[in-house]
Amino acid sequence: MKVTDFDYQLPEELIAQTPLENRASSRLLKLNKQTEEISHHHFYDVVDFLTDKDVLVVNNTKVLPSRIYGQKENTGAHMEFLLLKETSEDIWEVLIRPARRAKIGSLITFSPNLQAEVVDKEEEGLARVRFIYKGIFLEALEEIGQMPLPPYIHEKLLDPNRYQTVYAKELGSAASPTAGLHFTKEILEKLTKKGVTICYVTLHVGLGTFRPVSVEEVTKHKMHKEYYEMNQETADILNEAKKNGKRIIAVGTTSVRTLESIMKKFGEFQEDRDETDIFIYPPYQFLAVDALFTNFHLPKSTLMMLVSAFSSRDFIMKAYQEAIQEKYRFFSFGDSMFIE
Repeated sequence: MKVTDFDYQLPEELIAQTPLENRASSRLLKLNKQTEEISHHHFYDVVDFLTDKDVLVVNNTKVLPSRIYGQKENTGAHMEFLLLKETSEDIWEVLIRPARRAKIGSLITFSPNLQAEVVDKEEEGLARVRFIYKGIFLEALEEIGQMPLPPYIHEKLLDPNRYQTVYAKELGSAASPTAGLHFTKEILEKLTKKGVTICYVTLHVGLGTFRPVSVEEVTKHKMHKEYYEMNQETADILNEAKKNGKRIIAVGTTSVRTLESIMKKFGEFQEDRDETDIFIYPPYQFLAVDALFTNFHLPKSTLMMLVSAFSSRDFIMKAYQEAIQEKYRFFSFGDSMFIE
C-alpha cells in the first residue's frame, strides 16, 4: 500500500484560515459506512444524531503556547522552537528551525526569563533542550509563547482560545485536537440532557499526529510516541457501555488512538497512563470505537489513513471529493465529518 493511495487535490481556497464566529455553525458531512450514504448538515445537528444509547469520548488536552522565538548567543541568529513534550525535569523534546544552527551546547535566549541549552540532536530538526528560567516555567512560556498554528494557516488568530476546545483542561499539547473545536458548552449540555454520556481521555498531541509521512510504503512509516491517560471513571463508563451494547463515539483521531491503544493493551478499558505509537491504517480491526467525529485531513497523512481504516479508502475519497465539490472548509479550522 502506497502513501500516494491517500492523496487528493485540494483547491487552496478551501483551506480554512480562521475559525467561524460560532463554533457549531460549521458544516458537517455525515457518512454511513455500511450503506455508503452521504448527507449534508451543520454541526449543531449532532444533537439529533445522538441518543441515550451513545457514549461520547473527548480528548481534554490543552494546547501549550509552544511556539517560541529567540536568538542564539554569540551570533544573534534567529531561532524558532516548537515544544513537543517534556521528557524529564526541564528537558524538552523540541523541533528547531533552522536546525543546522543549533549545535549541542548552543544557548538560545527567548526572554530575560527564559533560555534553552541544546543537549542532544536527533534527525529532521528534532532536539532535546534544557530550559533555564526564572520563576515558574509555564509563566515564562506564557509571556512569550504563541499558539502553534499549522503552517498552512497564514491569518493571525485574534483569540487564542479558538484553538482550544471548550473542555480543554490538561495542559501539554503541541497542537489542538481539532475535531473537538466544533463543540460548544450549549451543545454538550443539550447532549447531556438527552441522556448522552460524555467522558474524557487525554492524549497530548505531538509529532506522532502531525508529522508528514516521508516514506513511499505506508507500512514503513514510524509513528512518534505521544502521552495519553485514562482514569478509572472513564474506563468504568466505557466497559459498561460495551457490556450494554451502547455506541462508543470518539471525538477525533487522538481519542481513537487512545481508546484503541488501551483496548489492544488490556483487552478491556483500564485506568492507564502511558505513551502510544499506534499507527492505524487499512485494514485494521477496531476494538473500541463505533463511530467517529473528525475533521478533513491533509492528503497523504496518517490521519487520512486512520479514517480510511475506519470506513474504506474508496468511500472516504468519494466523500472528500463531494466535500470539495460542495466547497466545505478543510483542515484545523474547517468543517466536520461524522462517520457511523
